Amino acid sequence: MKIFCVANQKGGVGKTTTTVNLAAGLAKVGQRVLMVDLDPQGNATMGSGIDKRTLALSVYDVLLESASISEARVRAERLAESGCAYDVLGASRELSGAEVELVGLERRDQRLKAALATVKAEYDVVLIDCPPSLSLLTLNGLCSAHGVVVPMQCEYFALEGLTDLVNTIKQVHANLNKDLQIIGLLRVMFDPRITLQQQVSDQLKAHFADKVFNTVIPRNVRLAEAPSYGLPGVVFDPSAKGSLAFVEFAQEMVARVRSM
Repeated sequence: MKIFCVANQKGGVGKTTTTVNLAAGLAKVGQRVLMVDLDPQGNATMGSGIDKRTLALSVYDVLLESASISEARVRAERLAESGCAYDVLGASRELSGAEVELVGLERRDQRLKAALATVKAEYDVVLIDCPPSLSLLTLNGLCSAHGVVVPMQCEYFALEGLTDLVNTIKQVHANLNKDLQIIGLLRVMFDPRITLQQQVSDQLKAHFADKVFNTVIPRNVRLAEAPSYGLPGVVFDPSAKGSLAFVEFAQEMVARVRSM
């Protein structure tokens, strides 16, 4: 079982869109997937067709060790007929309080890692949607992961945010999780007609070389519409350019995981 965080300290870069579409794409190409929503907003939960308000148990209960992943996970049944169903460890509003409650507890940054170890025989890939800040929740994600997938827009400020994230990953690698590495940078919301985006893309490739995924996710209206229907774009409109790109990305991800 390989565990990946989808993380970027900058907000609004398409982390949740990447997480749910990659989860659906991986399921579509035959992987057993668990998606963990560590963002108190619960967008990845809702975007998987699961109403966060009706969750009996959530990732909050798992972090406080009052429930196991086996008890708290739910199946994204709405995606089953398209062959893209995966399991979800959902988030609800309660999660925003977990920060404060975790501070005084032992092993506060290792709780998700311990919980995931109990289901490692059941999944090929675990994807963790992290909040856009370096919080105890993000730290739990980074401490349990083998690698980080960084979705980013090819814009100037994105490069600045990337520097912060790389430094954070280096610190976690040095002090808390020797396995942690950047798996790759995923260019999202890409419009090749914009010269600046092309320039930033070239800079990324020059600097990070093979850490930049070959797949590029284009700017796509259908991907943006999908969450309002509670579906990943891959299911909402499988023939859309963005959806096809995410399935291609899932295949590239599988190949990269095999070579790890």
